Amino acid sequence: MSIKLVVFDIAGTTVRDKGSVAEAFMQAAGGFGITVPLEEVNKVMGFRKKEAIRILLDKFYLERKEDVEALIEKIHDAFTRNMIDFYEQDVDLAPLPYAEATFAWLKERDIKIALNTGFTRPITNTILKRLQWDRNGVIDMVITSDEVPEGRPHPYMIAAIMQQLQVTDPTQVAKVGDTEVDVEEGRNAACGLVVSVTTGAYTRSELEQYNPDIIIDSLAEFPPLIQ
Repeated sequence: MSIKLVVFDIAGTTVRDKGSVAEAFMQAAGGFGITVPLEEVNKVMGFRKKEAIRILLDKFYLERKEDVEALIEKIHDAFTRNMIDFYEQDVDLAPLPYAEATFAWLKERDIKIALNTGFTRPITNTILKRLQWDRNGVIDMVITSDEVPEGRPHPYMIAAIMQQLQVTDPTQVAKVGDTEVDVEEGRNAACGLVVSVTTGAYTRSELEQYNPDIIIDSLAEFPPLIQ
C-alpha cells in the first residue's frame, strides 16, 4: 500500500489516557450542576470538545435555566483549565507503547506524520511540550479542532493537513484513531486506510460497529499494514 501520510489522533491513540479526559469532562459539567454518566461521555470522545458538550447538554441539561450557548462556553473553559492543569502535572503522561517507535519507522521511510485532535490548541501544546514532540521534527504537522470550520467527523482537519504537507491523493493517507468519529472522519476524507485502536475510549466490539478497515490492539501492529 502506497501511504505517504499517516494522521494519528492524540489521547487514547498515541498518548496514554487512563480516563482523564472523560473525568475532566464530568468535573467541568458537574461544576454547573449537570451530571453526565461516564458511558455517555465516552461516546463523544473524539468530537470537537464544544460539540461534545453540546451533545451532552441536549441529553442531560433538561431544565434550561441558563442560555445553552453561554453554558457551553463556561463548561468548555472549565474543561480546558482542568486538562491543562492535568497535562502539566500528571506524572503518568506518556506516549502509548510503540507510538514513538512507529513515528521513527515512518520517518525512516519518508512517510509524513500528522496529529489531529478534538482538543483546542492550548491543551494540545501542553501535551506536545511535556512529551517533547514539539522538537526535532518528530511530527510533521499538528492541527486542532479549533483551527478548522468543523471538527470530526468532518474531514476539514485531514484536508488541511494534506494541503500543508502537499499530499494530493487521499488514498495515500491513513487515519488512525480510537473512536467512532475517527473512523467517520477518515471515511469522509476518503482516506485509503482507516485504522482503529483499542487503546482508548472504545472496546474492540464497540469499534467493530463502525467498520474501520482494521482494528489493532497496539501501534506495534500498524507498520506491517502499510509495508
